[in-house]
Amino acid sequence: MAKQKIIVIGAGFAGLSATRYLSKKLKDSAEITLIDKHSYHTMMTQLHEVAAGRIEPDGVQYDLQRLLGRRKNVSIVTDKVTKIDKENKIVTTELNTYQYDSIIVAVGGEPNDFGVPGVKEHGFTLWSFEDAMKIRRHLDKTVEKAAQEKNPEKRKALLTFLVAGSGFTGIEMVGELVDWKFVAAKQYKLDPEEFTIGVVEMMPTILNMLPRVDADKGHRFLDKKGVKILTNHAITAVAPDHVSIKDGEDIPSHTLIWTTGVQGNTEAKAYELNETERGNRLQANQYMEAIGYEDKDIYVAGDISAYVEPETGRPTPQIVQAAEGTGHTAAANIVAKIKGEEKHTYKPNYSGFMVSVGSKWGVAYIMETLHLSGFLAMIMKHFIYIIYTLQVGSGYYFFQYFKNEFFHTKNERNVGRGHLSRLGNVLWSVPLRVFYGFVWLIEASHKVVGDGDYLKPSTWFGKGSWFTNDIQFPFDWLHQTAAATTGASEAAGSAGSTATETASKTAEFGLSYAYGSEPMAVFDKMPKFLEPVMKFMIPNKDVALFMQKFMTIVEILIALALIAGLFTFIASAVTAGLTVMFCLSGMFYWVNIWFVFVAIALMNGSGRSLGLDKWVQPWIQRKLGGWWYGKVKSIYSGRKSA
Repeated sequence: MAKQKIIVIGAGFAGLSATRYLSKKLKDSAEITLIDKHSYHTMMTQLHEVAAGRIEPDGVQYDLQRLLGRRKNVSIVTDKVTKIDKENKIVTTELNTYQYDSIIVAVGGEPNDFGVPGVKEHGFTLWSFEDAMKIRRHLDKTVEKAAQEKNPEKRKALLTFLVAGSGFTGIEMVGELVDWKFVAAKQYKLDPEEFTIGVVEMMPTILNMLPRVDADKGHRFLDKKGVKILTNHAITAVAPDHVSIKDGEDIPSHTLIWTTGVQGNTEAKAYELNETERGNRLQANQYMEAIGYEDKDIYVAGDISAYVEPETGRPTPQIVQAAEGTGHTAAANIVAKIKGEEKHTYKPNYSGFMVSVGSKWGVAYIMETLHLSGFLAMIMKHFIYIIYTLQVGSGYYFFQYFKNEFFHTKNERNVGRGHLSRLGNVLWSVPLRVFYGFVWLIEASHKVVGDGDYLKPSTWFGKGSWFTNDIQFPFDWLHQTAAATTGASEAAGSAGSTATETASKTAEFGLSYAYGSEPMAVFDKMPKFLEPVMKFMIPNKDVALFMQKFMTIVEILIALALIAGLFTFIASAVTAGLTVMFCLSGMFYWVNIWFVFVAIALMNGSGRSLGLDKWVQPWIQRKLGGWWYGKVKSIYSGRKSA
């Protein structure tokens, strides 16, 4: 049986959701081609962060090869679709033609200016990566110009930044501007008080997609931050240096960011499918089939879809949850048709709404019962983003998200208020790394040499060594007599110490060694909850003898890795784990508890300075990335480029 040819147009949330589902369900029975104008999936919900300079541009660009490169039945094409031949089932792009059996149109939406004069010419929209970069450059250029402007009125107009619309995008953009103004003011030697940031909303309230209790919290927060909230203000025109309001007022400003509405992507007009009367959206039924073409295997998903939900009598909202849901439904019905199964009806499932107002504060309404604001709302929003990176199966972007949002953010613009960011020089960790490595090497060498002479290798591996047939672990079930248990405990506690010496002193708690005192073990004996686990892992003498030798070798390798600066993150994490295990096993003292905290500190990338990780880690990342994802490019032309 010939493989089904399926085309997905658009790599937004809907298109990516559909492609992933089709790839999973039709592993050997379909060839899926994903066509998009860009080689990346744009995280639309983070564009405001790029626009206001909180994160770097690549933080919102999820390369399609990294997301789908391992899926052998998916081909990625960077091109623009110009025509769909519905009778012959052929898609025409600017560069090629593609035959299909089923097709999903998920080209997304675009800003709607509602015909307001001047918006296209003088306003800034925020609906694409290009939009965000245009705003970013404009903000920097405008503040630089204002810093040199001596006329107070012109200066005030340059430093007045307006956002039209108080929905998700508008309020999140305003919140970013509130944080950004302090960074810009410092950079250009301005007073932050000179900046004016405002929201222009034609409705009497803001954040109208949220319950009023949550929306009002957002309103109060913006008031507190000095944001000018102009409700009941309809914009009638936009000029290069001012914004006109319905009542005749002109607000002097060189910056208006337009976020008031979304419509369907007008590029879809070329596909000649049935559109709605308003909003340029394509009509779809409950199965996401294009109305009027139900027998042509054409499906519509995402912001371009105008499926009318029976519960509300309105088209599906143009939000991420709806985009992913409609994309999933369209893909599920293609699979159902191929497998002869029953069709799936789209069922709205909107679990909540979350709005960030800057980098440190937010408001959320979840599962119709949970109301969050401030720090907790931001943590919840970050959690959702992290879940998304895992859902799309990208470990790469999972770590990239943490880096961009927590660890490499500048100017304390993250939920940790700068406490999580690491942009310092790891050179200062090198002495600690080398010292810590030698500590482990010396500890391991005791287990090799035993009672022998370090300068005489012929005396090594004798009495007291972990490489003899004497059990060193202080576990009762490994010893035949109480005497043997005592001997093993002494050996594990301190090489060379005797039972008499141990008994003659009382162990004293301390986090550093005091002369003449006996250090106290973290645990005198293994906790009861751990004993069954250890019995399973080390059930008898033979396994114990192997583990003694194995652990000693591991400690030596860890020590050498730390000294050389090789795989320091992994080595440090392992040492922290070993230390905890030794503590729970009754084989570690309080005075050595610093081992854990040093190990955590050295996970900061200390091997990249005066260490082999400077060269080894980038080399491994390049090789593994190429092997796992294939070669990442700016333009894809199908499977051959994977």
